[in-house]
Amino acid sequence: MKYTTVTPPEGGKIQIVNGKLSVPDQPVIPFIRGDGTGPDIWAASQRVFDAAVSQAYKGSRKVSWFEVYAGGLAKEKFDTWLPDDTVNVFRDYLVGIKGPLTTPIGGGFRSLNVALRQMLDLYVCLRPVQYFAGVPSPVKHPEKVNMVIFRENTEDIYAGIEYVAGSPEAAKILEFIKKEFPKDFKKIRFGNEESPSVGIGIKPISQEGTVRLVKSAIQYALREKRKSVTLVHKGNIMKYTEGAFRDWGYACAEELFGNQVYTWAQWGRTSKAHGEEAANEEQKKALAAGAVLIKDAIADITLQQILTRPADFDVIATPNLNGDYLSDALAAQVGGIGIAPGGNINYTTGHAIFEATHGTAPKYANLDKVNPGSVILSGEMMFRYLGWTEAADLIITGLNGAISSKRVTYDFARLMDNSTEIKCSEFGDNIIANMK
Repeated sequence: MKYTTVTPPEGGKIQIVNGKLSVPDQPVIPFIRGDGTGPDIWAASQRVFDAAVSQAYKGSRKVSWFEVYAGGLAKEKFDTWLPDDTVNVFRDYLVGIKGPLTTPIGGGFRSLNVALRQMLDLYVCLRPVQYFAGVPSPVKHPEKVNMVIFRENTEDIYAGIEYVAGSPEAAKILEFIKKEFPKDFKKIRFGNEESPSVGIGIKPISQEGTVRLVKSAIQYALREKRKSVTLVHKGNIMKYTEGAFRDWGYACAEELFGNQVYTWAQWGRTSKAHGEEAANEEQKKALAAGAVLIKDAIADITLQQILTRPADFDVIATPNLNGDYLSDALAAQVGGIGIAPGGNINYTTGHAIFEATHGTAPKYANLDKVNPGSVILSGEMMFRYLGWTEAADLIITGLNGAISSKRVTYDFARLMDNSTEIKCSEFGDNIIANMK
């Protein structure tokens, strides 16, 4: 495809062949620097990525970086927050990475991040959460946190079906409910024809969206030899959306994976028919044979238990909003969102965009100050997704060494004893120096 605002560099395209990624030795990988602190973070991160690839493959592999634009710089250069070329480049080259982006105020996109996810149907938001020794944490045992969140990325309230109180659209929906579902209309406590003060939002959760997410989570658990997948939901209140997510998740697990998994739904049926002792024995036997346990937890209880019993959780599959809450809460337990990586993936088409999970922090822009860890670890996820595990391992080794040296950026230094505060760029250099 020809582009009008950008020119591709030399290199090969990542493709998906027979359901698997085919990665050339010099893949073209599009990237967005990001707004605010994005340029500082990207400069440090790219040096880390190139050093890891160089050390791992001694020149036999190399990334051909392809800059594309979104956010403030795109608005400045092209008078649009998200140029068509940017979306088309990510679509054509399959795998890319990005820094934090400004969300337009007063119109346009609700969120550029959400727009990219929906345009490319990146239905999994993958958020691994692990602790790096030495990172300051507000909890006693952050080392017990080792979870991978599969957050549904395209449905739920993030679909953006929402109408302002007093708008003609909201009035139409209220009138429809009043006419067609008068019992439900009585549940709307405030607002009337004279004072329409009710905003309206719609929460779509589908069987198809649920199945492809839960399927991806279970496949990951089986591939990585994880012990359990927890379906996190608020189905006790939202019975036909999040409750359905749980039920469709259990059905998907049993129908697609058979005796590779054991579900709490199976336990419930056996317990009802033969008693709890028989159900417990059945579960014990299945897990001993290597089955992955598929269980569920209410969202609010989960937010307590990831603090009090983090070892009970392994892989988590959850609707969009729950995943947003959980991933940020867990990031705080292991050192903050500044080192929290993320990936948005469509496992069917192979498309993936890895990204910083924090905001743009404009007050720190161009100060060479902030922690580049979120983008660096997102790049580590990207290399692992590509199958370049040697480069990914070097990034982890380098980051562990840099943190252990206590020569760190301000967010860590202010909370670590006997530490030395260094710049964003210097922290990148420190990671490279600690790659072994």
